[in-house]
Amino acid sequence: MRRKATAFVALGTFLFLACALGLLLGAAPLSPSSVWNGLTDGSSDPAARSIMLSLRLPRVVAGIFTGAGLAVSGALFQALLRNPLAEPYLLGVSSGAAFGAVAALTLGLPWLGSSGLVLAGLVGALLAITIVFRVAHGVGRLDTRIMILTGVVVAAFFGAGVMLMLTIARGEAMRAAILWTMGSLSGVSWKMTLALGLYTGVSSIGAFAIARHLNALSLGEESAASLGTRVEGIKRAAYLLASLLAAAAVSVAGIIGFIGLVVPHAVRLAWGADHRYLIPLCFLGGGGVLVLADTLARTTFRPLELPVGVVTALLGVPLFLVLLRRRYV
Repeated sequence: MRRKATAFVALGTFLFLACALGLLLGAAPLSPSSVWNGLTDGSSDPAARSIMLSLRLPRVVAGIFTGAGLAVSGALFQALLRNPLAEPYLLGVSSGAAFGAVAALTLGLPWLGSSGLVLAGLVGALLAITIVFRVAHGVGRLDTRIMILTGVVVAAFFGAGVMLMLTIARGEAMRAAILWTMGSLSGVSWKMTLALGLYTGVSSIGAFAIARHLNALSLGEESAASLGTRVEGIKRAAYLLASLLAAAAVSVAGIIGFIGLVVPHAVRLAWGADHRYLIPLCFLGGGGVLVLADTLARTTFRPLELPVGVVTALLGVPLFLVLLRRRYV
């Protein structure tokens, strides 16, 4: 228990420091006193207060929930498929969301605004989720092998659809579509952030509620059933929760890779595979990693802003290789 408490303190501190950096750093760096006054004192510098409340704070909060959702989704998929290398985009969720959003941009729906783009991405992700679930459940049970194969095919299909949309897109629509597929938190609003937070929080609580059954499922389906776990019900719940968490994150922020793969893997290596602790630790770690990556994306080449998906890939690939070497060498 002391080791688990240390884990929560360490990742909680990491999340706090990442958020502090996200608020302090940007195109116009602010001092700690300016940040504090901008958050608490209505009579402070109007420019600093506007930057804090309208730009940086919603972006940091959205980063927390996006990263947390992707990390918890990855932990659920890894438990469901009993494969530590599984991740949220394996089953076509990201490709479906990308197709929905890119189609909206290409076919002239941007007039709906950022909320319309989020809705289009969510519809595409839910379509991919439905197809994979229906095919994998066609034999009366949720077959994880069929699920993986179906997910790969669905991802390839929607990926081809994205390429088709980019081929016929023109001008600003093409640029916006390409940037969205790279992942970004630049367009988030308080309305989107609060909706994402509610959605991610409720789904993460649902994931924590089945944590004990996920531990049993890791022993094998027969062993889990002998321990009183309703195997098919837990598999369906884990799949739907993981898919919906990833769908919400992707529909708001675009495609952001490696958070759902690296964070659960790192937490599992450091503090074990008990999902009663793994899920909340992934929530903290995923949120901190994405906020830190977004801060790097905003500040490394300022005033130019990098897509946060590019930063997570550049950081995630070498880190994951180190984790694999530590585990298997």
